[in-house]
Amino acid sequence: MSSKPLHFLTIAEASELLRSRALSAVELTEHLLARIEAVDPTVNSYLLVTAERALDDARSADAAIAKGEGGPLCGIPVALKDIYDTAGIRTTSGSHLHADRVPAADSVCAARLREAGTVLLGKLQTHEFAFGGPSWDLPAPPARNPWNPDHFTGGSSSGSGAATAAGLALGTLGTDTAGSIRMPAFFCGIAGVKPTYGRVSRRGVSPLGFSLDHCGPMTWTIRDSAMILQALAGHDPRDPGSADRPVPDYCAALTGDIRGLRIGHIRHFYDGDDHAEAPVMQAMDAAVETLQGLGAVVEPVQVSALQTYHACAVIVMMGEAMAIHEPHLRTTPEKYGEIFRDRMMLGSVLTAQDYVQAVRLRRVLAAELQAQFADYDVLLTAGGWGPAPPIDQMSPIYVFQRPLLTSPFNATGSPVASVCNGFAESGLPVGMQIVGRPFDEATVMRVADAFERATPWRDRRPDLG
Repeated sequence: MSSKPLHFLTIAEASELLRSRALSAVELTEHLLARIEAVDPTVNSYLLVTAERALDDARSADAAIAKGEGGPLCGIPVALKDIYDTAGIRTTSGSHLHADRVPAADSVCAARLREAGTVLLGKLQTHEFAFGGPSWDLPAPPARNPWNPDHFTGGSSSGSGAATAAGLALGTLGTDTAGSIRMPAFFCGIAGVKPTYGRVSRRGVSPLGFSLDHCGPMTWTIRDSAMILQALAGHDPRDPGSADRPVPDYCAALTGDIRGLRIGHIRHFYDGDDHAEAPVMQAMDAAVETLQGLGAVVEPVQVSALQTYHACAVIVMMGEAMAIHEPHLRTTPEKYGEIFRDRMMLGSVLTAQDYVQAVRLRRVLAAELQAQFADYDVLLTAGGWGPAPPIDQMSPIYVFQRPLLTSPFNATGSPVASVCNGFAESGLPVGMQIVGRPFDEATVMRVADAFERATPWRDRRPDLG
């Protein structure tokens, strides 16, 4: 058995123990349910704990393992952002509008994880409809950062980031329209992967931006994200955005060897177009040295300004979000939180011309980014401006006040991994993004995994008792 507490096992470690029968899925699940009961009142990561379902899943997993069946995720306790439909289980999108909504069918992602034998611990906090937050007028108070509960988790996959960092689930799912996997990964010090647009089905997931939404894993390590992505990836003919592309063996790509790989460093995004805080700058400089020490070639590259990419993504997102929510905003605006309503009102002043011009610009930016891969295997940039700010200082319109370092890669649909690359003196984590060619998540995660192996950041966990 590992010397780690069970709640801090990685998925890879837990899988090995489960498959060798040194640990049972029921034992692991009971431990995590007790951990949630003890710790989550501080973190607020769960909207609903499904204890009975979890124990049923765990017993089924143990039976499958005893018969020599079940894959690497069999018996692994996970939790889902509460915009993933779950059959017979309340799915609220964090809103009073859907407070009593119980879907009849699983989302494709929930179904694929269930088929893989995972244990469903519950449904996790989200900003309202993956956009409005952190808010205090929703059905539950916002999630808190496990490294310091007075600080922000990032959004909108707030509960997913908090639960993963706090050891309240071994793996979680988030969604990402402008950075909602990677921002919580940055602020909570975890790993998150936004796959290529179309790699993972979004059917059964509450939409925010039809052409920008991505589903993906949030875990402690990149290897764990690769294990979950293996189960999720694949064509869904009933998702109009789904791509029919072969799915490689992601874990086999994690060799730890990145010698000779070429990395284009988009430094000007965070040190030129705008300027990140000192902890981010220091962590990025150290990360470049680490990657070079591993044998990669890192060179600066120049693309359009961050502000151009961000404006393009935000205009597309707001136009599509308004198309989704306009009927209910007109008829039952009181069922939305104030922050969501205020942000959406900005979308109401956009014109069709604004949207069309943003879509046209998007093609130009995607082609510009793609051209970089003629010379580089992956691109590198920071994941955020600075460590998590105090949650009570978050502006209701922060997503419009300063460009997001994450949003460019929603506009382009690129695969991106976010990994922790250091800590500020305050003890709060920071991170970076590794960006790849379309459908080349394998190389993105290969670089991210090699970096994790070469650095000490995965050995440090929040102290929540």
